[in-house]
Amino acid sequence: MAAILEDAELNLSPLMRGLLEQLWQEWSVTESRIEEVTGQLEVIADQDTSCKRLQGVPGVGPLVSTALVAAVGNGSAFAKGREFSAWLGLVPRQVSTGGKPKLLGISKRGNSYLRRLFIHGARSILIRERKKYAGDWMTQLESRAHASVVAVALANKLARIAWAILVKGENYRRIPTFSPSNCEGNMAA
Repeated sequence: MAAILEDAELNLSPLMRGLLEQLWQEWSVTESRIEEVTGQLEVIADQDTSCKRLQGVPGVGPLVSTALVAAVGNGSAFAKGREFSAWLGLVPRQVSTGGKPKLLGISKRGNSYLRRLFIHGARSILIRERKKYAGDWMTQLESRAHASVVAVALANKLARIAWAILVKGENYRRIPTFSPSNCEGNMAA
């Protein structure tokens, strides 16, 4: 930005240069404030045992863990992970007529901020850690559904895992995905 403001060949008016410089200063202040708040959240997440356990779940970082603990505490308000997931709005909306239930898009009820965070965490897994966490269910779902549907389904699964970790007070343990090579090795033993 400094190079743009100093470049005489751009023929920027003094008023435009002043406006750009003011916007650049505001941007810098906002960026430093974001870094400061992010640092504070990381400190809080590192000090809280529930947040530490939650951060072991793929797609859950300091922001998601602190927001989740702040919103639901220890998760005891929900009897099942599905109730928690429904509260977040990550389950299909159902319409029944004539005794035939029809599943539609997600209900989008409940806490939209947490829902958004879980969906972003699921998207990050799909982009960065796909091979590590791709199970048969995800591969099959990807073959027949849109990428956004896969992300929401994974977010639903992550939310249920996070609820179980909060309620049980245990650390996250990843169960290896089933594959024919794992099966052959287990059968030989």
